[in-house]
Amino acid sequence: MLAVISPAKTLDFASEPRDVVTTRPAFHTEAEALAAIMARRKPAQLKSLMDISDELARLNHARFQAWSPSPAPDAERAALYAFRGDTYLGLDAPSLTARQVAYAQDHLRILSGLYGVLRPLDTIQPYRLEMGTALRTPRGRNLYAWWGELPARALAEQAAALRTRWLVNLASQEYFGAVDTRALDLEVVTPVFQDWSGGRYRTLGLFAKRARGMMARFLIERRCRKPAELLAFDTAGYAYDAQASTPDAPVFRRRAATA
Repeated sequence: MLAVISPAKTLDFASEPRDVVTTRPAFHTEAEALAAIMARRKPAQLKSLMDISDELARLNHARFQAWSPSPAPDAERAALYAFRGDTYLGLDAPSLTARQVAYAQDHLRILSGLYGVLRPLDTIQPYRLEMGTALRTPRGRNLYAWWGELPARALAEQAAALRTRWLVNLASQEYFGAVDTRALDLEVVTPVFQDWSGGRYRTLGLFAKRARGMMARFLIERRCRKPAELLAFDTAGYAYDAQASTPDAPVFRRRAATA
């Protein structure tokens, strides 16, 4: 099976880099063009465009000014270890074995506003560019127009290489919206994670993000080949609820968060 997750706003470029053989993003040319567009924006323009604080606007202005087509080794890092948001806390990439990372390199993809589609060991430079950003480019009024069918085609090609017809969507709606499902021609399974809150089961943002990462890890550890194998997921107290589920949206619920 092939799975996709979202990137993260929080980045880690300060810790000691992992000793891994990295790869180059497939859409590095597109990323270079987008970075050049962003580098022409002033901090005030970035603040308005990305709806961020003055401090973050200055930070990301500096990042895009420093972005290079040929960065120094210490200016880039494997995506799997660079992203540090909630999904990545659930995935806990630093504790994956070398064999598991190698499996993830083939079976896990990260959707990105700047890079399109990333393999876990593809190198990235520090950036912030959410897929939902209404950035006008020569290709249209937003990043969805910029990327077009490219993410779907890349995922379809990898699925064909893996000889699988299933894509496990563990990304947010914002990011999976960049995947043209008409061009994908795969069966998409989107797990739903719910916690008991306020007298009913609900999808709670932070918990759901972490659960997506935990499910990605489960898929990597178990080397799942079919959707039915995902139903055994029971990390952190979640359990499959057959009555609440459909074949393309299995629901996992828990009463209380556990470690």
